[in-house]
Amino acid sequence: MGQGLLSFPVTHFDADGGFLEAPYREHCGWMLAHELTGLFAAGGTGEFFSLAPQEVATVVAAAVAETAGRIPVISGCGYGTAIATGIARDAEKAGADGLLLLPPYLVGAKQEGLAAHVEAVCRATGLGVIVYNRDNAIIDDETLARLCERNPNLVGFKDGVGDIELMTRVYARMGDRLTYIGGLPTAETFATPYLTMGVTTYSSAIFNFMPEWALAFYKAVRAGDQTYVMDQLRAFVLPYIALRNRGRGYAVSIVKAGMRVVGRDAGPVRSPLTDLSAAEEAELRALIEGVSPQALSAAA
Repeated sequence: MGQGLLSFPVTHFDADGGFLEAPYREHCGWMLAHELTGLFAAGGTGEFFSLAPQEVATVVAAAVAETAGRIPVISGCGYGTAIATGIARDAEKAGADGLLLLPPYLVGAKQEGLAAHVEAVCRATGLGVIVYNRDNAIIDDETLARLCERNPNLVGFKDGVGDIELMTRVYARMGDRLTYIGGLPTAETFATPYLTMGVTTYSSAIFNFMPEWALAFYKAVRAGDQTYVMDQLRAFVLPYIALRNRGRGYAVSIVKAGMRVVGRDAGPVRSPLTDLSAAEEAELRALIEGVSPQALSAAA
């Protein structure tokens, strides 16, 4: 998974918030028609936080059926330890290839508590586990090393913190024991500096509506094409981030808006998230339509 681009498919809902399996599967299939190394089903962009545990298993099973073993399907996993271990077992039964362990709900915890939580999930399943360092679940390099010693199925570290010193310590201590994934919102912004710290891949939410662009950008990062990367940061990524930052929770909403713009409507976000306004969506449309054909040249 560390040798190519990853993505989170959004989760398709009807007007009442019900899961729409057929269009979700069609979207996963469309994504797989492009070059992709791993699919995170029911992840952050897939609104994991709004899904009931049984819905997570349903979404994951749909993704597994559609991918049919072509690439790994990684299931979202999280909440408190009792719920997270249940989700882990259900995801394994649904055919997932691994788990992305998101932060526990709300509470802060000491390193000992976070370690016990991660270890409980690792021991609940035979699947590989990727721990997501973010928000109220920031594991330091020493805790991570101890967890890796005890849990051979702890296979990945996804960083959503942006602490360069911590990321450097983690990579210096663990080396190739783990696969490292960029997980900051709009990961393209951080892709180049993180590559120098062993973070060879990231999950692109933009892939949901502009897969060619997302692949071109990733390939330019891996090739060290700084001119292309900076041009695209200025032309698309930074204006996109400015629009995303207009509203709280827009990191997911803007992706679903992007899908509407390109004619791949996945329905609304579930509350408590809110969709972009009509005016904001029009701004996003202009931004997407302004991407030039030359911006895709690195994907060739």
